[in-house]
Amino acid sequence: MSKQTAVEWLEQEFIKLESTVGVFGVMYELIEKAKQMEKEQIEEAYNAWYQLTGEQYYNETYGGNNDN
Repeated sequence: MSKQTAVEWLEQEFIKLESTVGVFGVMYELIEKAKQMEKEQIEEAYNAWYQLTGEQYYNETYGGNNDN
């Protein structure tokens, strides 16, 4: 079983509301756009994390101050 993202959880909540409130039809395109944006953000974060060396991470995170 795969993990559920926050956007997927939100989609399921809207589906539950559809039968009582009728909002899912209006929100469907926004949900799909949010899911695509979330996927791109996760991919970018993963790629950025694994492209850094330990020294690069330190310098970007802590400003590269070697005075310690």
